[in-house]
Amino acid sequence: MTVEEVAMAGRVAGKVAFITGTARGQGREHAVRLAEEGADIIGIDVCADIDAAGYPGPSEADLADTAALVEKAGGRMVTATADVRDLDALRAAVDRGAAELGAIDIVVANAGISANPAPAAMIAESDWQTMLDINVTGVWHTVKAALPHMTNGGGSIILVSSMLGLRGGGYMAHYASAKHAVVGLMNSLANELAPQWIRVNSIHPGNILTPMIDNDHFRRTVRPDLAEPTMDDALKVIGGFHMLPKPAIEARAVSNAVLFLASDEAQYITGAALPVDAGAVAKF
Repeated sequence: MTVEEVAMAGRVAGKVAFITGTARGQGREHAVRLAEEGADIIGIDVCADIDAAGYPGPSEADLADTAALVEKAGGRMVTATADVRDLDALRAAVDRGAAELGAIDIVVANAGISANPAPAAMIAESDWQTMLDINVTGVWHTVKAALPHMTNGGGSIILVSSMLGLRGGGYMAHYASAKHAVVGLMNSLANELAPQWIRVNSIHPGNILTPMIDNDHFRRTVRPDLAEPTMDDALKVIGGFHMLPKPAIEARAVSNAVLFLASDEAQYITGAALPVDAGAVAKF
């Protein structure tokens, strides 16, 4: 295709993307953004509450809403309710999606949970284990389930980490540890899969305004000085983590980075950890 033809068709036209955690938040935005640029989507979500997260999980209705938005954007979407901790369920979802839409070109391992903040010595064993099971093992499971379907002579795998995957965070040792581990997995996969022309990179968002932080539990955690803190009250605190004067980043900004890494524009980029964090990692 010429540059003009690619622009008209979309930057990922004709490609199939497997995305986890698509019922809402960043995962939904990634699915819609890739669909806008021509991709079809295989999307899964747990559609349930996770105790260790401390905030309500998504619903099956949320996942159906994402599918409707993807179709409105011009893409097809195959959905399934599945937990990234369950490799068999992931494989079944991917197998069904690939049978309907074709081989997978793009993987976005987005599903993850935030943490109940606590001093490291006070983190509950169950919370620590759940964090690792979802935010590390779930990412590995995602790639493991998708790789047999990446048969088009190449592809792009994008692992969603966090700014705390590149720096520490007080009271978030379990979350930061898991997100750091994603970087090690990314580097290992990038080396293993390069001969197959499969590129592997990680993205490290700052504070994104999604249900992960826009909830009562999070607001009360960062503003314990207030009886009924609003999101604006919380943003006055978390905005201090960013270098740029922006307290929270829109999910679409992260999705634009996902689109770039998924597209041929990033054909020589692999093994990279890309912060989309308003300068949080670089801030002194």
